[in-house]
Amino acid sequence: MRLIGFDPGLRHTGWGVIESDGNRLRHVADGTIRPDTGGDMASRLRMLFDGLGAVLAEFRPQEAAVEETFVNSNPESTLKLGQARGVVLLAPALLGIPVFEYAPNRIKKAVVGAGHAAKSQVQFMVSRLLPGCTVSGADAADALAAAICHASYGAGRSWPADRRARAGVRQ
Repeated sequence: MRLIGFDPGLRHTGWGVIESDGNRLRHVADGTIRPDTGGDMASRLRMLFDGLGAVLAEFRPQEAAVEETFVNSNPESTLKLGQARGVVLLAPALLGIPVFEYAPNRIKKAVVGAGHAAKSQVQFMVSRLLPGCTVSGADAADALAAAICHASYGAGRSWPADRRARAGVRQ
């Protein structure tokens, strides 16, 4: 099954595509979409949407995993991140691709074994879990981690609502 993970952001949105066959994972591609920071909000969101559309069209994933937003101390930053995240959720949904959401701690726990792992630990473990993979950056590593988490917890499964809730999976 081909899975795509996203690490949403208005300045940098990481994406990573993997193939999952049971417990076997294979890296397909990864990258970062970087909308022009000089434009207005609508133009930046449009650039993000177009970039996501190009990635989805090229790699044709069957399911998508998105890292949930954590609330930080700056409400304006949280709002902007929420807008970018909305675009990230919408792009695959418009193509009929099921979208699953995972808390950052759930993703880190699935990849590193600890929910409060540092970004460097996540990047290291992603490269170990996907042999031969040279990750293009921290945002792409986080996106690949989301895809790996989904491969572990929910890929290709129609989970009953109560089981999804217990596992911390949102669809």
